[in-house]
Amino acid sequence: MNTEKSSQTGSKKTLTFGVVLSGCGVQDGSEIHEATLLLLALDREGIRARIFAPDMEQAFVASHLTGKARAGEHRSVLEESARIARGRIEPLTNVNSAELDALVFPGGFGAAVNLSDFGTAGSAMRVRGDVESAILGMHGAGKPTGYICIAPVLAARVLGKFQPELTIGNDAGTAGALREMGARHVDAPADGIVIDRQNRIVSTPAYMLARRISQVADGIESLVRALREMALEPRK
Repeated sequence: MNTEKSSQTGSKKTLTFGVVLSGCGVQDGSEIHEATLLLLALDREGIRARIFAPDMEQAFVASHLTGKARAGEHRSVLEESARIARGRIEPLTNVNSAELDALVFPGGFGAAVNLSDFGTAGSAMRVRGDVESAILGMHGAGKPTGYICIAPVLAARVLGKFQPELTIGNDAGTAGALREMGARHVDAPADGIVIDRQNRIVSTPAYMLARRISQVADGIESLVRALREMALEPRK
């Protein structure tokens, strides 16, 4: 277990990270602050971002004013995610581990209802097939993956047999669900990270715990730097 903040390396290699979105908005898709801060952190590190989302209908549509579901409304996860990506988005089935140096999942309730059904099933959750394939492809290729906010539940379910070290902050209920799926949960502050070097995973709590956007930014910046260092490590 390692909760350090990593330092930037001096390599000039251009890296490409995939970013997987789950819609647009914390209540029914990707958390917009987390997704935007992730893209900003990647750009500041000189890392190219390719943005993906599943081509599917959202589990539901929420009012971000009231937090309640809007009955009878239907939206596409891919089209909603394109709002954050400024139109430059690809279907998740395009993810190819040979073309990426790392893959990162921002949080937001979309990770728990669109990319998976954790929001209703808890530790008995299932992960969408294209999400599972993307994670397994990167892990099998020995390439790093990153998980923000609630997104570590995806790694816990898909990679549980490898006992990944993950953090969602310190929420006892969610941490317990991760453990039930095989993960080892490590408490971390909102702006901290947990690095699992064996499984090449980095996670940060973000809005699972953060009170201020600056805490989210600090954690995501540390996550990106740690993933960058992993991606530049010589392959064994």
